[in-house]
Amino acid sequence: MVSEITSRTKRRVKRRLSGENPTIWIGKSGVTQEIVKEIGKQLDKREMVKIKILESALGENEAKQIALRISKQTEASLVEVRGHTFMLYKRHKK
Repeated sequence: MVSEITSRTKRRVKRRLSGENPTIWIGKSGVTQEIVKEIGKQLDKREMVKIKILESALGENEAKQIALRISKQTEASLVEVRGHTFMLYKRHKK
């Protein structure tokens, strides 16, 4: 149920979050249920969130795989993956 976002929205999210520090860090315990809940809360509040994955959390996964899994769990759109950092966007419900 992850909706595709327009390139215009992607640009807006990238421009807005590019200068900001990540608000969520995924540590060596990996993607836990608490982290997914927190990401969901921040998306509900701010529509967009920037997340950093520590190298110890990657294991044999790639950052893009983890980002896609989290975007599915939170029903958000994956905007961009850069290195170990990625951005998610979820439109507010009217």
